Amino acid sequence: MSKVTCDMAMSLDGFTAGPNQSLSNPFGEGEDERLTRWMVDEPEAHAEVMASITDAGAFIMGRNMFSPGRGAWDLGWTGWWGEEPPYHAPVFVLTHHPREPLTMKGGTTFFFVTDGIEAALERAREAAGGRSVAIAGGAHTVNQYLAAGLIDELRLHIAPVFLGRGERLLAGMENLDLEPVGEPWGTALVTHLTYRLPRRA
Repeated sequence: MSKVTCDMAMSLDGFTAGPNQSLSNPFGEGEDERLTRWMVDEPEAHAEVMASITDAGAFIMGRNMFSPGRGAWDLGWTGWWGEEPPYHAPVFVLTHHPREPLTMKGGTTFFFVTDGIEAALERAREAAGGRSVAIAGGAHTVNQYLAAGLIDELRLHIAPVFLGRGERLLAGMENLDLEPVGEPWGTALVTHLTYRLPRRA
């Protein structure tokens, strides 16, 4: 069965985005690209980590990560990433509003799943063909998969900043059994932590 992984950049106080995410502020107010500054300023130092984030056979994300809109789809919106998203694999977007699959350049096709997290994971595993499935975000989506015991490996990339409010990872979690994998490492801009979680489903 495909391994289910999750990479999340977060602040010291546990937020993966600021409040009021929008088209002009995709990561929310006050984030100002501080959570991922290490990717831009130190790409060589973190090249292996950055490559591992998109090294999966399929991906799952919440609608909030794909689009700033709510309600009925704006069919002109094709994601934040331009004509060639970085995934190069099937991406399953959780939503309450049906939409036909969206094929982009570079091998990325977005599929829109309306029947829940388990259905999305089942489809992603089938599409991954034995490779890993990555839960790409955002925090609400990741928290749902963690609560259901469906993530095998959680990789946190912690920036030394405080956001104070916004989208919080691990909100409402209780008794997560996290087993450290390897040693923490990083630079002044980020600390990388990896944890294994026992599979419950």
